[in-house]
Amino acid sequence: MEGSELWAILAWVLFWAVLIGAGTWVLLRLLRRASILAQICLVVVATVAVLVAGMVSAFTAMFISARDLEVMWYILATASAVAVALSLMLGAGVSRNAAHLVDAARRLGRGETLEHTVAEGRGSAPAMTSELAELAQELEASSRSLAESRQREAAIEAARRELVSWISHDLRTPLASMRAMTEALEDGMASDVQGYYRKIIGQTEQMTAMVNDLLELSKIQAGTLRLRAEPLDLYDLVSDALSDLAPLAAKRGIRLDGGGDRECMAVADGPSLARAVRNILLNAIIYSPPGSDVHISVGRDRVGGSGGNAIIAVEDQCGGIPDEDLPHLFETGWQKDPARRTTEEMQGRYSGAGIGLSMVAGIVKAHGGSVTVDNVDGGCRFALSLPAGAPPPESSMSSMTPTHQVIATDNRPGGSS
Repeated sequence: MEGSELWAILAWVLFWAVLIGAGTWVLLRLLRRASILAQICLVVVATVAVLVAGMVSAFTAMFISARDLEVMWYILATASAVAVALSLMLGAGVSRNAAHLVDAARRLGRGETLEHTVAEGRGSAPAMTSELAELAQELEASSRSLAESRQREAAIEAARRELVSWISHDLRTPLASMRAMTEALEDGMASDVQGYYRKIIGQTEQMTAMVNDLLELSKIQAGTLRLRAEPLDLYDLVSDALSDLAPLAAKRGIRLDGGGDRECMAVADGPSLARAVRNILLNAIIYSPPGSDVHISVGRDRVGGSGGNAIIAVEDQCGGIPDEDLPHLFETGWQKDPARRTTEEMQGRYSGAGIGLSMVAGIVKAHGGSVTVDNVDGGCRFALSLPAGAPPPESSMSSMTPTHQVIATDNRPGGSS
C-alpha cells in the first residue's frame, strides 16, 4: 500500500469518527434524561458505526475482491451484534442496580432501615460496580445513623413527657396543700395560724427549689451553662455540704462522717460543684436506713502521676443497687420505680423533683470529669473525679453527649432526689 492510499484511508476514518462522534454527542445531550441503558447502547452503536464506516472506506480504497468484501461484511456484522448484545447486558445490569438504589433511597426517606444486601445486588441484578457499591454502603450507613437518631429522639421525647408528668405531680401536691391552708386561714378555721404560715413558706421554698433545678437543667440542655473556674478547697466545699445537710441527717438518724486530705485543691466552678456534691450526699441520706452511716471523703487519685485527679467519694449503707441498674443510674429519663416519694424530709430547700443524678453527671462532665458508682459492702459508693488541670475559664456544656443534654428525671432506684 502506497503512502498516499494510507493517508487517504486515515482521512476517511477520521472524517467518519468526527462526524459520527459529533452526532452521538448531540444525541446524548438530547437523551441525558433517558435510561442509562439507552445511553450505553447509543455509545456502543456509535463505536460500531465508526468501525464499519472506516472499514468500508478502507475496502473501497484498496479495491479488494467481492468475495473478500463479503467475508469482511460477515465479520463486521457478527462483531457488531456481539458488541450490541454485550452493551445491552451491561446496560440492563447497571439500570437494575440504579433502580435498586433509587428504591433504597425511597425506603430511606420513608424511615426504613436498609439491609446489608443492597450493595450486593438483589434478585437477578449482578453485583454492583465499585462506585455504585460505595454509594449503596453510604446509603446503608445513613440509614443506620437515622435509625439511631430516631431512637434517641424517641427516648428524649419519652423522657420529656415523663418529666412533665412527674413535675406536674410535684407541683400539684404543694399547690393543693397551700390552697387548703390558705382557705383555712381565710375561713378562720386554722387552729395554728403561725404554723400554717410556716408550712406555706416551706411549700413555697420547695417549689422555688424545683424551679431553680429546672432552670439549671434547661441550661444544661441548651448548652449554655457557664462555669467560672476558680481555685477551690474541696475539703471546705465538702464541709459546707455536711453542715448544710446535718439537720436532715439528724432527723433521719443518719450519722455523717467526713475525712480525707485537709488541703485538696481543684480549679472548678464553686456553686455548680457544690450543688453536685449536695445532690450526691442528699441521695445517700435519703436512701440509707435510720441508724446507718454516710461517709464522704476528698483526696487525690495518684494513679498516672504525682498530682492525680481530685476525688470526692460518698459511701452509704443503702443496701446496694442491682448490677443491671448501675449502668442506667445517670441516664436521663431512666427510673427503676416510677412511684414518687414526697416525704417531709424532702421539703424546704430540696425540691425532690427527681433531677439529681443526671444533673450531677452533667455538671461534672462540664468540668471535664466523670462520675462512677459501685456497690460496696452494705451499700454503694459514688465517686466524683475532677481533672487536676484547670478547665477553660468560660467552659460551657456544649461538649456534652446527648445522654446528658436532656432534662433529667429520677435516677436512683425506687424514688427521686
